[in-house]
Amino acid sequence: MKITCITVFQVDLPLEHPYWLSGGRLKFEVLDATLVKVETDAGITGWGQGTPWGHTYVPAHGPGIRAGIATMAPFIMGLDPRRVLVVERAMDLALPGHLYAKSPIDMACWDIAGQAAGMPIADLIGGGSRTPRPIASSVGANTVEETREVMERYRARGYGAHSVKIGGDVVREISRIRDVESIRREGEIVLYDVNRGWTRQQALRVMSATEDFNVMFEQPCETFDDIAAIAGKHAAPVSVDETLVTLQDAARIARDGLAEVFGIKLNRVGGLTKAARMRDIALAHGIDMFVMATGGSVLADTEALHLAATIPDANCHAVWACQDMLTVDIAGGRGPRNIKGHLHLPEEPGLGVHPDEEALGDPVAVYS
Repeated sequence: MKITCITVFQVDLPLEHPYWLSGGRLKFEVLDATLVKVETDAGITGWGQGTPWGHTYVPAHGPGIRAGIATMAPFIMGLDPRRVLVVERAMDLALPGHLYAKSPIDMACWDIAGQAAGMPIADLIGGGSRTPRPIASSVGANTVEETREVMERYRARGYGAHSVKIGGDVVREISRIRDVESIRREGEIVLYDVNRGWTRQQALRVMSATEDFNVMFEQPCETFDDIAAIAGKHAAPVSVDETLVTLQDAARIARDGLAEVFGIKLNRVGGLTKAARMRDIALAHGIDMFVMATGGSVLADTEALHLAATIPDANCHAVWACQDMLTVDIAGGRGPRNIKGHLHLPEEPGLGVHPDEEALGDPVAVYS
């Protein structure tokens, strides 16, 4: 089997509500999505998606994905997509770094491999738990009142896990955390995501002031050095995601005890192939996980679900999904959807969901 054609589409995905990162410092209203169709001489077609969370969140942006694919396409054309490690090495040689540009190609190759084997991707990788995974909401709000409003909106949809964005004024954020904890329901999962928004002293002040709640913070500071510097001065469990980009990052976190939880974002780390290695490092060191698409449609959510299904149930807290935040659906209702706040692994071979191609518009590039 050989890759014969790569078709690239660009789609705008408007958000249902304006979204602010921690502390309201960045506002997002539309996501720039890249959809990739990979065709083979065996008649099997795979789909991938890459959707950075805007252009200002981390060093990844929509046009960069499409530029990266243009650079890599000549090097992966003619390869067998089922040999995902060969494709991975070809992409890494053709374009060092730029992992977010490689993720949709990797995703499409796993889709093809699963279809060829007649198995869902999660089963092909060797996992495939059918335990439904809780969906974590993303609560981008600024005030106590707004936070309550957004959480209730998601609760009405069945959500029992929430990623609450914090990171602004210290006094305000302590009040927000205390308020959320006062209305937190039994069994509800809450992760307070700082998105690198605090200095060391700010992080310590908030983490110390809320120790009585035993809450978990994600990415409280900008760098590993910042997180390490305050590690012995608070008692809160820490999750990392923005600084978890490469396998070397995962190894350092595990070796130095920088975090108790990995937030693996598939687009950021380069796709399923690289993410699976991070999963194994986490499991070997007793580190739990959240699994997330950086953003995107049900295709990206489904990819994250496949990885989550390869993690033992006790070690996978939740899957963050973006589909309920969007006003458009490029897959016509197909694929894993929110059922009482959970996603269920599809039984179809491969990814388990493909887009309606007519909903994507004309391709922006074709490589053959």
